[in-house]
Amino acid sequence: MRGRGCDSISAVTSPDHLKHSPLDAVHRELRAKMTPFGGWEMPLSYPPGTLAEHAACRSAAVVFDVSHLGTVRVTGPGAFEALQRQLTNDLRKVAPGRCQYTHLLDEADGSVLDDIIVWWVDDERFDVMPNASNTDRVVDALTPAGEGVSAVDVTGERAVIAVQGPSARELAGAVVPDAAAVGRFHVQPFDFDGTPCLAAGTGYTGEDGFEISVPAERAAELWRAITAMGVEPAGLGARDTLRLEAGFPLHGHELGAGLTPLNAGLGWVIGWDKGDFRGRAALERQRSEGVEPVLVGLRTASRRPPRSDQVVTRDGTEVGRVSSGNFSPTLEVGIALAYVTPGVSTGDHVEVLDARGNATPATVVDTPFLPR
Repeated sequence: MRGRGCDSISAVTSPDHLKHSPLDAVHRELRAKMTPFGGWEMPLSYPPGTLAEHAACRSAAVVFDVSHLGTVRVTGPGAFEALQRQLTNDLRKVAPGRCQYTHLLDEADGSVLDDIIVWWVDDERFDVMPNASNTDRVVDALTPAGEGVSAVDVTGERAVIAVQGPSARELAGAVVPDAAAVGRFHVQPFDFDGTPCLAAGTGYTGEDGFEISVPAERAAELWRAITAMGVEPAGLGARDTLRLEAGFPLHGHELGAGLTPLNAGLGWVIGWDKGDFRGRAALERQRSEGVEPVLVGLRTASRRPPRSDQVVTRDGTEVGRVSSGNFSPTLEVGIALAYVTPGVSTGDHVEVLDARGNATPATVVDTPFLPR
């Protein structure tokens, strides 16, 4: 474990309007570089830096604080039907003890208001995990008139710790063996030294691993126990480069206003057979009229990374824009996700233009950029 001094962050102050994780003091002890994100102040990186944290996740194991993600606890005999009506995926595909990726859509145009993981804890309890800034809109959507369902924001009661990497289960299993044994996209309760917690076989890096929901008052103790096993802390910078290499969409970039699951190539999150759900009519119109633009991967031949909102051209004609781009620490080239016209296909040679009009050659490739 690295040194714990806090002298270098003694001058750091936090805007009063930002929320803070139960692990905030731990991050500052570790001399993390803090940054605003979705209304929270979270660690961007630790002293080794984003590249080292990224490499540690790909080769061994890292631990992220993802407490900025929301937890909306939906309970009651009407909980299942409420989720079926409001979210795109079909919970009948899974069962209690399982997790499911899904979307909350705008009713009018089908655009993605949020992408969500649902932890189906037991028959009448679902922990719905929205993105940081979207918790209130998810609560509103899941609080219908009538009885039989309760949707409560319990984000402030817990921390969420993500342990990711090929050695994640082995290393963290010495501390939380039951959590480390959770199956992929399963969720199960376990005890951490007498404290009830939840573990889910989920994550956003393209690596194996799991996430733990732990009561806020025990979060620092659990974090320190995991890092004592050789699991390195990692921040939002590495989380972004890891998810991009894995080809995972990010709300506000690949998902958001004017972009539906069909635009993002995520038709598999739509439960067409389950009956009506919020935004269904808009998706049916789009499916009938044709989907445009579509999401593709881009790979450059150099280390120069494409950046969000840069123009993509083919043979001198604009064909789209970059939604997310960065340097790939694993591939050592620039990679990006971009929305383009449907005529652009894998293998095409394109150019990405920066604000000054400088062109970076790129090739359209399938995603994920790395095999999972």
